[in-house]
Amino acid sequence: MAHTASTTADAMEAFRTALRAQTAEPPPATEAPTWLWRLATALHGELPPPDADAWATRLRDLLRTAGAPAGLRAVHVWQTDTVLPLLAEAVDIDTAASADLHRAAARGATADRDTWRAALHPVLLCLHEAAYDRASAYAEGHAGARDYALANGHSAAEADAYGHEYARLSSGANARAFAETHAEALGPALAAAYAADDCPAYADTYPGAQVRAVVRASTARDDGSAAQHLAEGLLTALTAPRR
Repeated sequence: MAHTASTTADAMEAFRTALRAQTAEPPPATEAPTWLWRLATALHGELPPPDADAWATRLRDLLRTAGAPAGLRAVHVWQTDTVLPLLAEAVDIDTAASADLHRAAARGATADRDTWRAALHPVLLCLHEAAYDRASAYAEGHAGARDYALANGHSAAEADAYGHEYARLSSGANARAFAETHAEALGPALAAAYAADDCPAYADTYPGAQVRAVVRASTARDDGSAAQHLAEGLLTALTAPRR
């Protein structure tokens, strides 16, 4: 009995350690498919340390009890009940079409690739434009343009005004380009994975990076609890009964 308890504790610590290290694959004998592990490492990294380890313990216990999730049903439940409502509130995205597809897919009626792609593209555009680090881009653009103007004989006031105008224009254009690039790359990949209920294909869409984008986009508008909300929602989705 003592040996079993020790082995369980060791496995739990190995699980938490791997999450902290954000390893590419879960530890041996962990009932976590690659797609789930990549979501879990991203969420764990976004949570405060004490909360992160407590959440990791609950996830490990859930996987030991329920086993590995089959297919992408949990992803669809999570998107429907947690991710899309969070985005709709925080970023003012129209998520109705995507939510309908995820809801149907969770019931086993997934749409074809083209339907998924059409619904996902506008959501991905809004998400990644909101997730773009405008503050850093603006500050960098302003500093560079201001210094250029100063070096070319403009007064400090003129250089500062020029820097702000350049930063405003460039950061907006860069945010749109950033969003378009991500939407064009992710849309077809996610659509193909969802249409085929293909777990390895979904794992290859960088789900961890998508989580971080949702957190960045949401945190700009809320009280900073987006990561906690997403983490709790994922645990709920993994145990959600069929509807």
